[in-house]
Amino acid sequence: MAGTTTAPAAVPRGLAGVVVTDTELGDVRGREGFYHYRQYSAVELAGSRTFEDVWHLMFHGELPDAAARAAFTARTARLRRLPDGVREALPGIARTGASSGPLAGLRTALSLLGAAKGFRPVYDLDAERRAEDALAACAAVPTLLTALHRLGRGLEPVEPRDDLPYAANYLYMLTGSEPEPERARAVERYLISTVDHGFNASTFTARVVASTGADVAASLVAAVGALSGPLHGGAPSRALDTLDAIGTPDRIDGWIRERVLAGERIMGFGHPVYRTEDPRSRMLRGIAEGFGGPLVSFAVEVERQVEAILAELKPGRELHTNVEFYAGVVMELCGLPREMFTPTFCAARVVGWSANILEQAADSKIIRPAARYVGPPPPQPVPAA
Repeated sequence: MAGTTTAPAAVPRGLAGVVVTDTELGDVRGREGFYHYRQYSAVELAGSRTFEDVWHLMFHGELPDAAARAAFTARTARLRRLPDGVREALPGIARTGASSGPLAGLRTALSLLGAAKGFRPVYDLDAERRAEDALAACAAVPTLLTALHRLGRGLEPVEPRDDLPYAANYLYMLTGSEPEPERARAVERYLISTVDHGFNASTFTARVVASTGADVAASLVAAVGALSGPLHGGAPSRALDTLDAIGTPDRIDGWIRERVLAGERIMGFGHPVYRTEDPRSRMLRGIAEGFGGPLVSFAVEVERQVEAILAELKPGRELHTNVEFYAGVVMELCGLPREMFTPTFCAARVVGWSANILEQAADSKIIRPAARYVGPPPPQPVPAA
């Protein structure tokens, strides 16, 4: 009938499980405990490849050979340095947002970077120029994050080095010292494992903004905003805080039971997609156990007891450690300050966001879903003023 509209079909809260597009970038198979980047297991890539290899895979659809890796690594290394105007503005950004931290400052700095480099709407660009903008943004994010962190602590930023790979250079800019190879590799494996992870909130946000034709920086700023929420990217340090709060092995059982019975969430446990062990957690546990020490032994015991208590108090639910639990342990062992845990996650995920932005930009259809109105029935007469 003319003038009538069809009500939107019922959908799960939070769009859980709703397919909104097709992608060639990867997938999360939660019931199997497996996720992949393009056609390769993400965990296997983290065990055998470099961060630059995976970056190349996400942007170009294939793993590089030795010559392509060298060229890509050199190209991205040259893009780490910031334009003068951006570098000069960072002290003010860090000072103004001192209480908010580097992730909040990154939103402002990324906008400024896009303006300084002349990023234009992806709608107006060809695929090659979009990729150039995305490469420049990804390469600059570690420089921005580490500079904002150091400036916030009253330290001078450390200029990037072209001779260090992505992860080692990130640690160098953060600490001012060249990292030990085993720690650089541990962080690199963590970074690889968090490049992408399906249509999470920040990735979907980046694609929504990219679907409007906005520039790469605008899309990334939106993704960072989504990541800053504690239900998304803020858990690595909180999971480690849980270990601190428990304190000693004899307190695990009582501390956990009290909070589970009170309906509180145990940070570092459970995942909205996985119904089995998070493969990222399994990999990071192995890295942590390779370092060894009291923190690792305590974390493993906490994991064992928490899973037993959750199985007892919440039977039938599969609740295991997620990536944040052992990510916090590994980053602590590698000398990263806790306020840099989520920014470090961002330094990896920016590559996945950018790959999604490029894929979305190839489709000019704007993402425009509908909402179901549940307010008072219209039309109502407008009351007199």
